[in-house]
Amino acid sequence: MTRTTLGTGRLRPVSRGVPRRRRPAGGGHRRGPGRGADFYANVAAEAQSRLQTARLCNMTDDPGVKDMLKFNLARDTVHQNQWLAAIEQLREDGLEGVVVPGGLEDEEHRQHAQELWHLSDGTESGAGLWTSGPAPDGEHELTVLTSPQPLGDKATVPPPDPKLYATYDGSRGKPKGPVLGTETGVKGKIKDALRPDE
Repeated sequence: MTRTTLGTGRLRPVSRGVPRRRRPAGGGHRRGPGRGADFYANVAAEAQSRLQTARLCNMTDDPGVKDMLKFNLARDTVHQNQWLAAIEQLREDGLEGVVVPGGLEDEEHRQHAQELWHLSDGTESGAGLWTSGPAPDGEHELTVLTSPQPLGDKATVPPPDPKLYATYDGSRGKPKGPVLGTETGVKGKIKDALRPDE
């Protein structure tokens, strides 16, 4: 998971110099080789911080706490503006486009890169700027697919592993556990000790 989210970027150390194993909930900014995606994530983090701070500010009557929260609101404002300016700088320098990361146009199914799949009741979802006209990236024309159809066959899943204690009606056959010899950890070591020839 770390390789997926950080790419080849290093884990940031905590204050004692020990590498972080996971991001703290609601804290810390992301940085890695995918700077555009990281900067967008940082804008979102600052927006969430500003939202929570605004809620707290409206919940308190304490003048000192309210004053401190108003300071934090101002800091969230400048931080959002700084990250948005950094995103714009990446665009101006030709390092990123509006959609990040770029350069995957030959990899994606382009026919699905411009349509909103209408999967809601009513028609309101098709009424915004996100449903018609040129896309912000300047490469697509946004449209609405009013009656999307499944792209594949109906999926089937294997019977659940009995160790999951799932409620199961037996319709997909007998549940299977791990095949003997595929276990890892203590169970695998015991099996190797009892049956070394297998």
